[in-house]
Amino acid sequence: MNVVSIENRKLVLQLQAKSLDALGVLYDLHNKMVYRTALGITGDTEVAADLLQDVFLRLFRFAERIDPDRPIEPWLYRITVNLAYTWLKRRRWQHPIEDFAEWLAGDGSNQPSQVAEHDEEWAEMERAIQTLPPAQRTVIVLHYINELSLEEISEILEVPAGTVKSRLHYGRKALRKFMSSEDIVAEAQYEFT
Repeated sequence: MNVVSIENRKLVLQLQAKSLDALGVLYDLHNKMVYRTALGITGDTEVAADLLQDVFLRLFRFAERIDPDRPIEPWLYRITVNLAYTWLKRRRWQHPIEDFAEWLAGDGSNQPSQVAEHDEEWAEMERAIQTLPPAQRTVIVLHYINELSLEEISEILEVPAGTVKSRLHYGRKALRKFMSSEDIVAEAQYEFT
């Protein structure tokens, strides 16, 4: 057993004993991952923050269901995706991601001047991601933003790897189509001004 899995096992066992300290450590380790995933799927910073809290409340509440000998990340992703899907089903429309540049940066390392240079690109990518159906949006976020492998995504979503590949393929295709149609519109607007 490597050091990471020993620490993971220790934290899960403490969590199962209802240790709030263990919950705090797990939150510190994984809150950015959960938040980015929720934000990428919902497109709403406030909802993502609410889902973040809900995921960790469920982690504490259902700790006995977690296998301490397995990594906890797939469980966290699965709960995050499920809660985000439930939110999407209840809501008929989504508004744009307000803090997309900060979300992608994740650690705040981008300086305001660097972020400002990319505002238009971020806004365009934000619109493109929000046009995707939830299943494709989720796979795009998990693969490109969270850098998960197809096998990991398959396990998290509990779908065959072929389904993940298909969703990724059609999601990329839809993003390319959206981005190229945006370029055509921008060129047409430029020609008429």
